[in-house]
Amino acid sequence: MHLHHQITYQAALSVAPSIEEHFSRLLASAQETGAEALAPAPPPHIIEAFLDTAFWASLRREEGKSPKISIAFLPPDRAGQPLLFADQLPFTPEALNKISPGVQRPGIHLGVWAEQGELRVWGTTRLVPSYCFIVDVPEPGLLVVKHRRADGFGKFANVVVLKGDQVKVVDESTASLPDCPELLTSLLGLGAPSATGAPLNVLIQMAVSMRAHGRGGILLVVPAGTTAWRESIVHPTTYSLQPAFCGLANLMKQQEEEKKRSRWRESLRLEVDHIAGLTAIDGATLLSDNYELLAFGVKIGRKIGSEPVRSLLLTESVVGSKPAVIHPSQHGGTRHLAAAQFVHDQHDGMALVASQDGSFTIFAWSPCEGMVQAHRIDTLLL
Repeated sequence: MHLHHQITYQAALSVAPSIEEHFSRLLASAQETGAEALAPAPPPHIIEAFLDTAFWASLRREEGKSPKISIAFLPPDRAGQPLLFADQLPFTPEALNKISPGVQRPGIHLGVWAEQGELRVWGTTRLVPSYCFIVDVPEPGLLVVKHRRADGFGKFANVVVLKGDQVKVVDESTASLPDCPELLTSLLGLGAPSATGAPLNVLIQMAVSMRAHGRGGILLVVPAGTTAWRESIVHPTTYSLQPAFCGLANLMKQQEEEKKRSRWRESLRLEVDHIAGLTAIDGATLLSDNYELLAFGVKIGRKIGSEPVRSLLLTESVVGSKPAVIHPSQHGGTRHLAAAQFVHDQHDGMALVASQDGSFTIFAWSPCEGMVQAHRIDTLLL
C-alpha cells in the first residue's frame, strides 16, 4: 500500500532495506518452526515513515520535556487487550508529542496501522506479538529499532540504533567470535534463554538497571564457593557481607512453575534493581554466579605477582566494527582499567562496567586470544 508520506530524515531511507531484510528473515524462520500469532512484516515504506515521524517527534518538546515513546506496527486485533481510541490520531510528530506524557512508562506501546493510505495511531497496548517491529524514542534524536523476543521474556532485542545521521546496525555475527560470552549471545537474541531457565537474562536486566542509574559502576561476577577473587580486592573492605545476601539467589532457586508467574517476575525486577543500585557506590559490587551478593563498594587491586594488564581485544556488535587490540586506557578511565586488571588476574571472573555517559562493556577472559576481551554492548542495551 502506498503511503502519502514525504520522508525528510535521510537516515531512514538508507537503513530501511536492512531493517526489512532482518524482520523478513526472522519471521520466515519462525514460520518454518511452526510459530503462530506472529507480528506482520514491516515493508520498507512503513519503516521509513516510522523512522521519519519518530525522529522529528523526538526533537519536539511538550511542556518543556522531550518525548519518550515506543511505537509498534500492528493492527488492534493482534494486540491482546488494546486500549482503543474512539477517534484515531494522525501519525504525525505533533500528535506523538502531544500524547507522549501519558505513554512514556516502560512497556506501553503506541499502536500504529495503515488504513486507506494513511498511518494512524489506534491506541496503546502492553502486549505485542513476537518479532513485532517497534521504534523506541529514549531521547532527542535517538531511535532504537527493536522487537519482542520469541519467548517474550526479558529485554527486547535491538536491531538498529540511529542517532542523528549516525546509524549502527547490530551485527549478530559477532556471536560467532571465539569465546563470545553467553551474555552477549543472549543480548543478540541468539539462543536466548526462556523465562524459566533465565540465568543470563538476569545479568541482562542487571546491565540495563546499572546503565539506568546513570552514575556508572562495576559488577564483578565470580564463581560461587571460591575465594581466589579475594586476591584481587583491596582489604579491608567497607561493605563486605557476612553471610552473603541471598535474596536474588533464593528467587532463582524457586520452582519453574513459580517463575512463570507475574509476581515472581516483579520480585525479580525489584531484587535486580536493589543490587544494581549498589553499583552506584564508589568501588565494585561482587556477585557470585549463583547470584549471592558478596560485597559492594570494594576496591580492585592488582594480584600479588601479577603483571599489569597491557592490552585487550575490543569488540562491538555493530556492522562495520572491527576487533582491535588496544591498551585498556584507550577504552576508558580508571573504572575500565580496574575491571580489565581484575579479569586479567581472575580468568574465571567477569566484569560488567557502566559509564556515566551510557556506554557499557563486558570484560571476560578469552582463552583463544590469551587476553582480556572487552565487548562494548551499549548499542544492545538501549
